Amino acid sequence: MKRLGFAGRTTVITGAASGMGADIARQLAAKGAHLALVDHNADALAAIVAEIASVGVPTDAVTAHVVDLRDDEAVLAAVTEITAAHPRVNALITCAGSSMLGTIDQLTMEEMRWLVDVNLWGTVSITKALLPALRAEPQAHITHLASVYALAAPAGRIPYSLSKFAVRGFSEALRHELEGTSVTVGAVYPAGVRTGIILHGRYAAAIDPAVAQRAATAQAAMYHTEPADAAARIVRATELRRPRVMVGREARLIDVLTRLAPTSYWRAMRRPLREAIDTTTPIGR
Repeated sequence: MKRLGFAGRTTVITGAASGMGADIARQLAAKGAHLALVDHNADALAAIVAEIASVGVPTDAVTAHVVDLRDDEAVLAAVTEITAAHPRVNALITCAGSSMLGTIDQLTMEEMRWLVDVNLWGTVSITKALLPALRAEPQAHITHLASVYALAAPAGRIPYSLSKFAVRGFSEALRHELEGTSVTVGAVYPAGVRTGIILHGRYAAAIDPAVAQRAATAQAAMYHTEPADAAARIVRATELRRPRVMVGREARLIDVLTRLAPTSYWRAMRRPLREAIDTTTPIGR
């Protein structure tokens, strides 16, 4: 399969204002890519655009698009803006997402739907809207960020795993639908990336904030991969048009574990995650 060329072509990145999305933008800019950066945080998005422009990237090569990906009409309008400013879009990398702590008893349906809207339907919406532009290119690739929790579903992470397993299914089904076309599709499964997503994510309103912070801190302490290192793997996966890529040693281990023990892998995962999934024990106990 022919490698994807970035120079002079445009990559659309969602969740581009921080974390892996921002590092992917920096690395692609260094490769001469044009960029359409999408995020809901206007100030942070403006900052990353200014940073990229400060290292000599032409101002017309990088555009910012402030979008709530849960709003399909806003997504369509943003894609219209993107394709008007960038006539040669050959890559989409979806990094936008959030987390949610809580058990099924603590979470409301509204809270769970919010996370699924962000992580899943936002990914589906911009992918569908951008497909005509991607199909117009001789070679194009879509990279969806799934998660290690799209391979294994821990207790206390139902809405997150639900959304990420669905992103995995969407990516695989779309890859099969687009087989034989110029557009290829891949999913990336990161584990333990130090982006701050868990510390800045949401938690069920029913949880004591101090308890939620304890659980989030315990989860964050297990993260070992730097965002720039993960971004490099994602950029490489996009360039090589890989269908499936693990990021981080933990992701590779969990991939093997779930294949060997598809119904009992939780026995091995429960103890290391016990503090990270505990949103019920009061502080001081």
